[in-house]
Amino acid sequence: MQRTLTVGEVASRSGVAVSAVHFYERKGLIASHRTSGNQRRYDRDVLRRVAIIRMAQELGVSLAEVGMALEQLPPGQVPSKEDWARMSTAWRDKLRRRIVLLQRLAGELDSCIGCGCLSLDRCPIFNADDQLGSGGTGARVLMRDGEDVRERE
Repeated sequence: MQRTLTVGEVASRSGVAVSAVHFYERKGLIASHRTSGNQRRYDRDVLRRVAIIRMAQELGVSLAEVGMALEQLPPGQVPSKEDWARMSTAWRDKLRRRIVLLQRLAGELDSCIGCGCLSLDRCPIFNADDQLGSGGTGARVLMRDGEDVRERE
């Protein structure tokens, strides 16, 4: 089995564009080395790392967070099932919170016909005279101040 891969082989095997491989490398998420002819070559472990990056992105995890997680892995080592479990555990609470918030948002949107607002008397996001501004920043109604959404699961 071939020990190293070209950028095109990494792209083809991982299902990402060559430009994405280069982007991940510029961001420090993966690494290559150069041949005597100055061509990039990637060790095979990069395929698993790209798979982790892609899955994390699908989950909505930022590349900065992915980078911090990948930094914990020894260079050149293929990430294991245990490595993935450790990374995904670290992201789980944040993802659960995002799911709850998205479900709330979807529920609120179902009752809203869009602003032009024909339902001011029952609109969950109506904020006359910026009354909610005194409670702090952000989406006060959606976030439901002080509530720990993880407790509802």
